[in-house]
Order: sequence, then structure tokens, then C-alpha cells
Amino acid sequence: MSHAPPSRIGSIAGIALALCVLNLLLAHGNAWPTLWPALEWRLALEFAPAVALIAAWGVLYGRVPRRLQVALAVLGTLWVVLHYIDVTVPAVLGRRINVYWDAPHLGAVVRMGGREGLSAQVLLAVLGGMLLLALLYVIVRRCIALLSRGAEQGAGRILMLTFAGATLALWLSQDLIGRPAAHTFAPTVTGMLAEQYRLLSTALSRTAGAERLGPGPAFTGTLAALDGADVLIVFAEAYGAVTLDRPEIARTLDSHRKKLTAAITASGRQVMSARLVSPTFGGASWLAHASLLAGLDMRDPTDYQLLLTTERPTLVRHFAANGYRTVGWLPGIQLPWPEGAFYGFERYADAGRIGYASRPFGFWRIPDQASMALIHVQELGGDFRSTYDANAAPGTDTASDNAGDSGRTGKANSPGPRTAIAGGAVRQPRLIVFPTVTTHAPFRALPPYRNDWSSLLGAEAFTEDEVDAAEAVPTSWSNPLPAYIASMRYQFDWLTDYLARYAPANLVTIVIGDHQPIGSVSGPDQPWDVPVHVIASIPALLERLEAAGFVTGLVPPATPLGPTHALTPILIDVFGRTE
Repeated sequence: MSHAPPSRIGSIAGIALALCVLNLLLAHGNAWPTLWPALEWRLALEFAPAVALIAAWGVLYGRVPRRLQVALAVLGTLWVVLHYIDVTVPAVLGRRINVYWDAPHLGAVVRMGGREGLSAQVLLAVLGGMLLLALLYVIVRRCIALLSRGAEQGAGRILMLTFAGATLALWLSQDLIGRPAAHTFAPTVTGMLAEQYRLLSTALSRTAGAERLGPGPAFTGTLAALDGADVLIVFAEAYGAVTLDRPEIARTLDSHRKKLTAAITASGRQVMSARLVSPTFGGASWLAHASLLAGLDMRDPTDYQLLLTTERPTLVRHFAANGYRTVGWLPGIQLPWPEGAFYGFERYADAGRIGYASRPFGFWRIPDQASMALIHVQELGGDFRSTYDANAAPGTDTASDNAGDSGRTGKANSPGPRTAIAGGAVRQPRLIVFPTVTTHAPFRALPPYRNDWSSLLGAEAFTEDEVDAAEAVPTSWSNPLPAYIASMRYQFDWLTDYLARYAPANLVTIVIGDHQPIGSVSGPDQPWDVPVHVIASIPALLERLEAAGFVTGLVPPATPLGPTHALTPILIDVFGRTE
């Protein structure tokens, strides 16, 4: 019995090992919910042409030059890194990456990790990344060398060409074998790059006109059904349907939902709920805000940027035209944002303009309960000396301070409704849009809840020790679920207490999730559903919501009512009808 020479056996073994290692590197998945890769037994389609190239070079020229090996090793290393990004970002965020729109926010994401030791953490991460990249290059370079030596022998070239040909044949015959491509082949980097190019070319297109936004709702009619009631729209950050659909989250929050329901009922209100499909997942909250306030589909960030350059009508301007004072309460906006003038708020209150006087709490600086306390005093005419009194003296009526007031303030065009207060004075009813921030990823630093709301108005709302203790809690991007649940409890607690003790009797509160939490909380392949609750004491309004698909209580139906922008015409109709 004859045996192949040891050198040939070693060469064949080296080729097989190199093919296996490189394919695994180019076809790995994600070990959810961590940032670590996971081995997956799939084929890397893009690896086959590289193997065929090396083998063909051996056939034509006898050996593969060192320069070509180095070039292939560099390209292979880059391909592995890009593939890692392609499979990891959707697992962590719950959506695919959009480099053009996501890259500018990378610095903010890093700063969310906390101020203490941030420089050291970033430095260690960079050094660790460089070491891993160097190690990856060494592995890829060694594998390329093994394939190159194998290409110098006939048996090696046959094995390599067979691998490349079989991979291509399997890809071409997927329909015949009935095995889905996703089970056989890993996502391709070329596909990701093609998608990024499409997104980039769309974003930079100078030919995209306003017509691409499509028709919006008709912002016509009155707000007669509200009868002058204040309206508070709370965009609840990262409040997704996962809080209902993931049993471990739903069980933990169940008691908090019951307390909120009891508070709503005891205050003489009712709550109606539905589900919507958010235009975004795990981030980019502004897309959800624009979807509701403009009534347009904002799934494409390019459409959002285009929208802000138009004169499209908004829900804010609709309220202003019907006599409401419109307030954008935006503690998450920490830098100048002149584009925000698009919405037409009479008062534009960003982080520097809402009057928060205490210590900054984490990256977002202003806890949500403190923001709500300031809204109550400054815009809803309340105080915290007792439960809400409809005859209480009005609060601070801060003058318009909009970043883009010039010519686009959205002030009322007619006298409109008025809310009566003590001494026969009147004030305009309010529309207040308040996107929360405390439940934003990474769900820290979490402030302590205050039973004494008045304490949140002063410079000593939080002590230095409280801030330091909260910010000392480590950030976890790979296992953020406990922190997410804690932040959601905080959100339920302050909303429950406010509605129970201080909210104006006729306040209409709309709580709407902007998007699901990041993928490391929500889990893989989750829908983009979010809850929406309307809390009010106007029976006719609640009945119309029920007719539109809402149900009584805080648990909405499993089937979404539609996309977020589908709610806008419903609200226009429900608020406008009197019969």
C-alpha cells in the first residue's frame, strides 16, 4: 500500500486548516447579548474568489509572490473586521448600521459610559483593539501563507479550486436544495458596503425634493373636544413593546403598571392604549418625534433631514393655530439646534433653558422627574405645596426663547381657548412635548426618586454624594438588562406619583414609546413595536380612541395600530370632533 509523501500530506493538512480558520473568521456570528463573536458553521461566499485567485496564480506562475500575500492578508483582515461590525451592530442596537448618520453620534455614545475614568477606559479600549487587530492580521497572514504554499502543488491547487467551486455551486443551487441562504451563507461584506453606498448617495443627493416625503395629514379643524385642556406628550425614551413581550421584563414591571393604573383611576382619569410601529430601533429617537409631530414616515434619516428644511405643517403649529401655547421641553438637547424651529414651538426649552439648577446627573444631566417638576411649575401653573388645585396661581410664564423664533414661532393666530385660574385671570392651555432621557442607554446614572417634588426645583436637588454614587455604578453594554429595568421602574414611579398628586384635573397625557431599547436588551429579531397610552378624563375623547382601535388599560393589543405617523391623523380627528 503506497502512501503520499509526508510533505504533501502536511501541505494538504495546512490548506484544510487555513480554509477552515479563514472561513470561520469570515462567517462568525454574534454571541448575543455580548460584543463577542460566536462560531457559526456557515460558508463565507466572498472567501471563495480569494481562494480561487491564489490557486489560479499557482497554476499560471508556479508561486504566489510575497507582496500579493501581504495584500491579501491586509484585505482579509479588513474583511473580518467589517464582517464583525456587520453582525455585531444589529445584535447590539437591534438595527443595521447607517455609517453616515450613526458616525457623528459615536462620541456621545462613548461619553455615556460616564465621566469618571473615561479617558483611561477609552485608552485601554484603543490599545486592546490594536492588539487584537495585530493578532488577527498574524492569523490571517499565516493562513494566506499556507494557501500560497499549497498552490505550488497540484494536489493543493485541486483542493483549493474544489473548495471554491463547491461553495459557488452551493450558492447557485440554493433554490434546488431548499435550504435558506441565511442558514448556509454568512452575510457578505460587499452587500453591507453596497448598502452603505446607497444610503450615502441618497443622503448626499441634491436632487431629492420635498415630494419624496409624500402627502401628510390635513392639519385642519379645531381642538373643540379638548375644551381647553392642557396636553402633555411624553416621548418615553426606549419604552418599547419588549416591556410587555419579554416575560422577565413584564413580570418585573407588572406591579409598577398596576400602581400607575390605580393612580390614574383614583385621579378620575382613564387610560386607553395601543401599539405602534416605530420608525427606528434602539436609537435615533428624533425620527419617532418627527413621525408623530409631522405625521410622516421617517424610517429613512434622509427624509428627516429633508423635512427640517421644509415648511410642512406640524401638530405643534396645529395646536398653536387653535390658541395653545406650544412648548418643546427638550432636556436632551445640549447643543444649539436651529433646525428645531421647523416644529414651531413658541417656547423652545433645551437643557440650558429649562431652569434646572442642581448638579448634572450623568451624561444627560437632568433627571426626568426634575424636568417634570419644572414643567409643572413653569408651564402648568402648579406648585407642590398640596395636591393640584385648579385655582392655584399661575407659574412662571417664561418668555419665548426659541432657537429659531424668527418668523416661525407658531404663535396662535386667534384668541382661542383659555384656562381659568384664580382671580378671574386666564392663561393659554398648553401643548407640551417632553422627550425623556433617563431611560436612555446605557440606562445610567440613575437618580434617586424624590417624594418631595419641590426639592427638585433648587440647587440642592441632588447631593454630590448621590451623583457620585450613581455615576460609580459600572456601565454594561453587554448586559444592560438590569439597568434598563431599573430605569423603567423610575419612569413608572415619577409618572404615577405626578398623576396621582399634582397633575391638573383636565390634563390629557399621551405617553408614547419612541423606540425599542437596544438589541442587547430587547433580544434578536424583535419587532419595532412601542406602546402608546392616552390618559384623560374626557369620556367622549376616550370613546373615540376606542373606536380607532385603542383598548382600556395599560396593556395594548398585540397587533399594532399602524406606524407611529398613523397616530397623527387619529389625534387630529379625535381632538377636533364634538359630536
